[in-house]
Amino acid sequence: MSDQNGTEKGELEKFEEALFETPILDKRFDHDFDPIDHSTPETFTSAQDLYKEMRSKCPVAHSNEWGGFWALSKHEDVVHVLRDYHTYTTSVQNVVPKVAFTGRRPPLHFDPPEHSTYRRLINKFFTVEKMEKIKPRIGRDIDELMQSLAKKGEVEISSEYAHEIPALVFAQFFNISKVLSKEIKRISTAYVQSIFAFANKDQDTVKQLSFQLYDIARTIIKDRAEKPMDPEEDFVSALLQAKEGKDASYYTNDMILGATRAMLVAGMVAPSVLIASIFVHLAENKDVQEQLRNDLSLVPAATEEYLRLLTPYRGMARTAKRDVVIRGQLIKKDEPIALNYFSANRDEDVFPDGDQFILNRPNISQHIVFGGGPHKCPASPLARMMVRFAIEKGLEHTKAIALNGEVKMTVWAEWGVLAAPMKLTPA
Repeated sequence: MSDQNGTEKGELEKFEEALFETPILDKRFDHDFDPIDHSTPETFTSAQDLYKEMRSKCPVAHSNEWGGFWALSKHEDVVHVLRDYHTYTTSVQNVVPKVAFTGRRPPLHFDPPEHSTYRRLINKFFTVEKMEKIKPRIGRDIDELMQSLAKKGEVEISSEYAHEIPALVFAQFFNISKVLSKEIKRISTAYVQSIFAFANKDQDTVKQLSFQLYDIARTIIKDRAEKPMDPEEDFVSALLQAKEGKDASYYTNDMILGATRAMLVAGMVAPSVLIASIFVHLAENKDVQEQLRNDLSLVPAATEEYLRLLTPYRGMARTAKRDVVIRGQLIKKDEPIALNYFSANRDEDVFPDGDQFILNRPNISQHIVFGGGPHKCPASPLARMMVRFAIEKGLEHTKAIALNGEVKMTVWAEWGVLAAPMKLTPA
């Protein structure tokens, strides 16, 4: 080894130079944080304080729960992993803890190029034209729901509003009855809650509920096979048509089933948590509530800021395909990495005053509530529509929204409101 002048370095010089190199640490046995610490119940603000400290002191943290995993809390690191699918795969597990017992489901469990085939088909169902077509029906259904709740006055905003909305939306999107859509929502919610209990080794319940969702997917597929719909208007019919096309090798019976099962569940739970969290924020911030109620044209901008501020994900995951180093920390091949979207979207290096609600942030487009890279959520237009209508109709039909009891929070791997009693004063 030579220096810039071509002089050969001796062992002492090499040793001294090494002292100033960025160290590579191995924290494989450290327990930097406990994702399921129940000693102190989580509040609406406790997680933001924890993750702010982690971003400052331990941005690449290790936990010994669930066999050990890493957690990234900085926006830059999360975005890097999301984009580099060559190094960080989603095919092993897409959430911490790992709960996919029943095989890979496209597109999320596949990386490009296999992933791209499924995404091309899925993307066709979330175009501006498709969203505009179902928008009036979705607006009508959410309007009717909120009207009835405002008249009732005292409600539990999560179960009676936030959890009802995705079922109404997905009935329209999947061309299924509201009764079936509500049943999917009920099972999906129980499925996610059983994942919360996974820390207690409740694997049997997770599997049982997952199998129920597969059974529903099979029923829908069978119905479409017997009574085909226009594949330009119906997602499952498009999957079945693809089985006969140039990409037929990708659309086996198992893959069609997996894709249907994935789409049925993917958008059912997170929007519910987010919408409930938004209403808690509105109840606790009367100035924001009044500002938006007095000018509903601000709701789209408010939606984007709420997506950033109240991001419902903190356990989405990738797995390292080789040994990597992030901020001086060694992460070995095959080790899972949790991507804390909630924390990343409050990173002060990207979003000044990240824990504050600020309308029309100049760089709001940098939020990653829908992920990033090739796996960025294709259903983001539908999710935005859902959330905008939820806020708009909630404000239109009320004069005031106030908390009426204790707020209960979800636990890892989501973040947000599980239950919140409220008093709605009708307009």
